[in-house]
Amino acid sequence: MAFENLSERERQVLYNLVTHYINSADPVGSRVIANRFNMGVSSATIRNTLQDLEELGLVEQPHTSAGRVPTHLGYRIYVDYLLKPEALTQAEMEFIKGSILLKGSGVDEILGQTSKVLGDITRQLGVSIAPKFDEGRLRRLELIPLTDERIMVVVVVDSGLAKSVIIEIKARIGDGELRVVESVLNERLAGLTLGEIRRTMADRLSDVSGQGQLVKILIDTRQRIWSDIGSDSIHMAGMEHLLHQPEFAEVNRISDLLRLIGDQKMLSDFLDNSGEAGLVITIGKENKLLELMNCSVVTSSYKVGSISGMVGIIGPTRMPYSKLASVVKYTARTITDVLSGAEEDKDD
Repeated sequence: MAFENLSERERQVLYNLVTHYINSADPVGSRVIANRFNMGVSSATIRNTLQDLEELGLVEQPHTSAGRVPTHLGYRIYVDYLLKPEALTQAEMEFIKGSILLKGSGVDEILGQTSKVLGDITRQLGVSIAPKFDEGRLRRLELIPLTDERIMVVVVVDSGLAKSVIIEIKARIGDGELRVVESVLNERLAGLTLGEIRRTMADRLSDVSGQGQLVKILIDTRQRIWSDIGSDSIHMAGMEHLLHQPEFAEVNRISDLLRLIGDQKMLSDFLDNSGEAGLVITIGKENKLLELMNCSVVTSSYKVGSISGMVGIIGPTRMPYSKLASVVKYTARTITDVLSGAEEDKDD
């Protein structure tokens, strides 16, 4: 369906119908459009235009005697060509940034709070995905003794973000030996991506002697040390808001979404695969997961150094895109600023 083929009246009627339906959740008739919007044409003319839009697949009647509602294609035309972004106020921007920083400065804390803020502000399901450490390049590695048989491995990537893993060792290793191994690891691995290190670490350290036992332990646990954050990679909040949406009054629709939320890896993989740079809005059947066929997903990527993550919302296709797109986009930009700034302060 080419937007250019729509007449100016068809565009205006579609815009008014979608706008009214988003606010009311009630099918929209020609008389409603005529009374609510000053288009300068009769109700009969609007009715004929609605029939044309229905033939084009942009609106549909849920019941014979009811008004019309947008189809997924109608929403797509609205979002791509008719949407008028609603700017956030200074107070709203300050609230978002202040709320994100409310619970602390760690990555997990910030992202967990971000999903809650997105859920509360938009009244949808807020989602945040941790930055992919796999893409980050090693800046430095630290080996910190905890007990005689436990050490902490701290991995810092080029963005300044860090992760730590505690590993068990079979015998006491002195601080001097730890420093030697730490130096060798930094010399041979710094500048490589964590994915490259995980795949090639054994070959790169095959000739290391003297501290072979510790090196072998580090190689054997490389999946834990050099992989992404894991179970904390996705944060979600706000499911209670969706329960009040009329679209989820049907048990099967909400149960489908609950099943997807329970499978965090599936949802995380889906959001990662849809992750283009910047703001992305997928509507209804454009979502490849069956559980999201009646939902819209609004996401925006954030970047910290060479690694990136994503924040966004999931909700019914009937959502106020003009406002929510601005909220998600600003939140992603704030996450970039907060994480970069927090890490720069830490290094000073």
